[in-house]
Amino acid sequence: MQTAAAAWGRRGARVNAASPGVIITPLALDELSGPRREWFETVREVSAAKRFGTSEEVAAAAAFLLGREAGFITGADLLMDGGVTAALRAGELTTP
Repeated sequence: MQTAAAAWGRRGARVNAASPGVIITPLALDELSGPRREWFETVREVSAAKRFGTSEEVAAAAAFLLGREAGFITGADLLMDGGVTAALRAGELTTP
């Protein structure tokens, strides 16, 4: 994002990304009831939010990044995973 922001900034554009974690969708529900269910439950339990996200939350974040209130934000990657990455980095969670 930072490299893209530098290039596109010269053209007057802002570049940002949203990186969601597990978002409750029909596909996620299939995963949550499948063979990796136990691992997903562990992910939920060790995350700071203790839950998975919603599509409405992703949409709200995207709307914010696109709005005037975020006019000074560029080159950012908005990590919205409820704290899963933090748990991984803290050693509280390991990948399967």
